[in-house]
Amino acid sequence: MTTQEFENRLQNTIDKLSEPESYKLVCHEHLKGEPLPSNKNIARIIELVREILFPGYFGNTTLRGGTTKHYMGVYVDELYELLSGEILASMCFECEETTISKVERHRSKAEQDAIDLIEFLPEMRRQLVTDVEATFLNDPAAKNYGEVIFSYPGIRAITNYRFAHRLLQLQVPLLPRIIAEMAHSETGIDIHPRAQIGESFTIDHGTGVVIGSTCIIGSNVKIYQGVTLGAKSFPLDENGNPIKGIPRHPIVEDDVVIYAGATILGRVTIGKGSVIGGNVWVTNDLPPNSRIIQKRPKESTFTDGAGI
Repeated sequence: MTTQEFENRLQNTIDKLSEPESYKLVCHEHLKGEPLPSNKNIARIIELVREILFPGYFGNTTLRGGTTKHYMGVYVDELYELLSGEILASMCFECEETTISKVERHRSKAEQDAIDLIEFLPEMRRQLVTDVEATFLNDPAAKNYGEVIFSYPGIRAITNYRFAHRLLQLQVPLLPRIIAEMAHSETGIDIHPRAQIGESFTIDHGTGVVIGSTCIIGSNVKIYQGVTLGAKSFPLDENGNPIKGIPRHPIVEDDVVIYAGATILGRVTIGKGSVIGGNVWVTNDLPPNSRIIQKRPKESTFTDGAGI
């Protein structure tokens, strides 16, 4: 290949990649000086939140020598700077205004939201303590709380969820979903930040769990791997597009256990104290204290493959 042929092929590719029609759905045009969300900064925010909520497990925090308050101060200062910046970037990303003045207009709310999030951390820790305790008590293989905090994917996913859910309550755009999907990528557990989940929540093993955006889950609920709390259908508008935001996922009341592989679809209610067996399919309401299991397998005899 000659130098000219090489340059021509590259230029041809550049021309194709630069055609507006080819990228109109996958391009974001932002203003000069407008911040963009940073996955690196958001990942650090989650690290800081874990360091603050579980001192002595993550980061360099020590509980000896009266240094805890020092470490908390350092972490909170860094968290505020990163969080306010990423909230601002998310707000600018979603804002359709075309003037750079929108950055300064959004800055005040971003800073206030960051403070509100930081003030929520003590309550978030209290909620997570109930999740850690429930996970430890519900798993005979767990040796201690430290093992649960360090290694259990359920606690990592729930931590991201509770933080993202609070961001969503403050009407912060984009950022909650990014944080939830980071947990999804890390653990295989997909919890939409809009879902409402009570205290003492346990996700055992966790891989393949899906919890939809309009789910409501009570307290002391335990679910196993492969559980789907999903939608049965997606109503369409007059233009054939899915209608957003309507309640379409299950309500799971207190003290429910849902075993591996179970699928619960639609706006159905699983009554308090119910037990849903593995690999069952539920699309109807269940009264309190229900017990749903698969039909017993039928025993049969096959000879030389006959009947298979």
